[in-house]
Amino acid sequence: MEHPLIGSLDELSTDKLSETINDLGKKLSMAAQTGNGHLCHQIRMAMESYQTKYQEKLQASYKKDLDNVNFDDKINIR
Repeated sequence: MEHPLIGSLDELSTDKLSETINDLGKKLSMAAQTGNGHLCHQIRMAMESYQTKYQEKLQASYKKDLDNVNFDDKINIR
């Protein structure tokens, strides 16, 4: 479940998304150590939002890279 209070993440780069995910992971660890279950749930929802957008951007990047590859010079084995 994604966090309802997080706005659009479209403008963030994959590096910034990754950095935020790592930061949220540290905060989740601290919240778990203190036994704050409600905060853990909120952080997990926020992490899911950032991870989803991170995966979308990675897939778009991979697709864009594959679209730019030219296989015309490869051997055709039919």
